[in-house]
Amino acid sequence: MRVFGCFLVVFYLLTAPAAGRDIHVDNLAGDDSFTGHYLQYTPDRSGPVRTIAKALRLARSGDRIVLAKTDQPYREGISLVGSRHSGLLDRPFAIEGSGAILDGSAPVPPDAWEHYRGAVFRFHPPRTGHQQLFIDDRPAVRVPVSRPAEAPPKLEPLEWCLHEGQIYFRVAADKLPKDYRLTYAQQQTGITLFHVRRVAIANLTVQGFRVDGINAYNSAREVYLTGVTARGNGHSGITVGGASQVEIDGCVVGNNGQAQLLTLPYSETSVRNSQLFANTAPARVDQGGRVYIDGKQVEGGLDKDVTP
Repeated sequence: MRVFGCFLVVFYLLTAPAAGRDIHVDNLAGDDSFTGHYLQYTPDRSGPVRTIAKALRLARSGDRIVLAKTDQPYREGISLVGSRHSGLLDRPFAIEGSGAILDGSAPVPPDAWEHYRGAVFRFHPPRTGHQQLFIDDRPAVRVPVSRPAEAPPKLEPLEWCLHEGQIYFRVAADKLPKDYRLTYAQQQTGITLFHVRRVAIANLTVQGFRVDGINAYNSAREVYLTGVTARGNGHSGITVGGASQVEIDGCVVGNNGQAQLLTLPYSETSVRNSQLFANTAPARVDQGGRVYIDGKQVEGGLDKDVTP
């Protein structure tokens, strides 16, 4: 697989070459009227911006977007498109997550829950098809539903399932849904990559999106994911599609709805030193493309965990 090399990516992420700009983002202390040049507030309004979307509007080829890790997730979906969000020959366009969370979920309104039977309640999300349920911003335990099924399966306390477009959730004894901080997948895709080249994304958790966590949609070439966790997304954790090249290194992918890793025709994917957990869906769903795991080409889907 033609990639631009781990050393170059890691070196850039750690050192931020002077020739490229850093654009700082802080979803608590930032302001989208600022320039993002500095991590801290400054009187000349050159401190951090508040959203990643704003940073992407300010960015140009070869820049690095640096997220501040706060106690709140970044609740937005983002798209990297074209040469503006691509790298240069000597450095990638980079997003340094710093351990932050990119989250597409939204709170379930307390009055949206309907009692089903016993300790089980149900909620009909505005958009169905793919879904996820979270407790305190972490994926709740999902129970698969057999098809066809006239009724939801048996649920243990704090387990959930998706049946006929509705989320079913069982509470613990003497509890109600309002006693939990429950969120569901609202936004569609976490990170969409379209016609970009030489992109590095590091140290970021992407979760709670209705479809995919990360989607290299078309002609996203020389994309490098390192230290990324893609979990609890309704369809797949990572999708690599049409003529895209993606290297996944030191990443963790699990608790996604239909596939942890989905590969499509004409794509090329390399997985190294990573964990793909076949807990809620196959570790990989093969719909085409070439896939290498720890340097060895593999064919067909994988229903078992992939671990280093």
